[in-house]
Amino acid sequence: MMFDHRYEKDVAITGIGQSEVGRPSSKSAMRLTLEACLEAIADAGLTREDIDGVACWPGDNNNGDPFSPVGPSALKSALGLNVNWFGAGYEGPGPLAGVINGAMAIAAGLCRHVLVFRTITEASARQHNKQAGALSAKTQGRDSSHAWQWFTPFNVHSGINLMALYAQRHFHEYGTRPEQLAQIALTCRANAQRNPKAIYRTPMTMDDYMASRMISSPLRMFDCDVHCDASTAIVLSRRDVAKDTRHQPIRIEAMGAALDQPWSWDQISLTQMAAFDVGRMMWARTDYTPSDVGSAQLYDGFSILTMIWLEALGLCSTGQSGAFVEGGERIALTGQLPINTNGGQLSGGRTHGLGYVHEACLQLWGRAEGRQTRPHTVAAVAAGGGPLGGSLLLARD
Repeated sequence: MMFDHRYEKDVAITGIGQSEVGRPSSKSAMRLTLEACLEAIADAGLTREDIDGVACWPGDNNNGDPFSPVGPSALKSALGLNVNWFGAGYEGPGPLAGVINGAMAIAAGLCRHVLVFRTITEASARQHNKQAGALSAKTQGRDSSHAWQWFTPFNVHSGINLMALYAQRHFHEYGTRPEQLAQIALTCRANAQRNPKAIYRTPMTMDDYMASRMISSPLRMFDCDVHCDASTAIVLSRRDVAKDTRHQPIRIEAMGAALDQPWSWDQISLTQMAAFDVGRMMWARTDYTPSDVGSAQLYDGFSILTMIWLEALGLCSTGQSGAFVEGGERIALTGQLPINTNGGQLSGGRTHGLGYVHEACLQLWGRAEGRQTRPHTVAAVAAGGGPLGGSLLLARD
């Protein structure tokens, strides 16, 4: 791949914020959003008047839905912002679309400081409707692709039914074992114990994991992420003005958002997905290599996705993620490549994309109290699964 303009290099992250993470929260979706956004703006040393762009994912197309209860139009009004650009996006790079779109807006000269946020209130929704979020309850606004018509009539009621196919094929092709897959859940739980915001902080053993209910073979209950109510926000700034913000800016060194296969990705391979296209694109936009990565926040909507991202980003060899994570030492906080250091979505809570960016920045800034890894200057973030995915390579000078 050849890229003439790597626009993300004109952009940096200058501030981060996150509300409480509740299961459920007593606060409204807007209150959670305001807490995260005001914290991010203050963290950057900026004021509301400095913010001239707003982005989120998926946005205003389904306000009121627990998957996206607050969009950029509502936030603009609530904060009284005057913006030159606001946007949202669905599909494509998935949960990281707000970051990628916001960075493009800055690089295009439309704005200087973009507030990117992601709010989700699925825990509250599931108190009233256990089917909230099920594939059979997809809305036109949330999932406009025609592809779902081929899934939901055939008892694909949850994403786990799809991802279990990948896990089973990975087991078959590469000899991956349940004890290896378990290390993702065990590592996330160990890290969550050090995160006061995490939903699940009680210890988990291998026996606990193996005793958990089988949901869609070979994926168990502890292989599934934890619904929560939360909002996360970051501030993106143009590099030339980022130097005047409070913290040393974190550069967006490279992005990945490619999809080189049909949307119906399961027709191509059951051991790869968009993640591999995303990884190839990201590494083509930087001189860094996987060996430079000091920590990785990798999507764990289901544990098998974390293993696939390890392979897709070249952090281990294809088919070798089972061996790479076996025993948990390599991916622990003190290991060669710490992953999902806040507990991920399996134990920390399904903050859906931006939570990973928030944690990566804390690690790079050395602000992850109680769970700080060894000092490092490069971190990888990846979110999404199946036909949608995005990745970021973040770097601190």
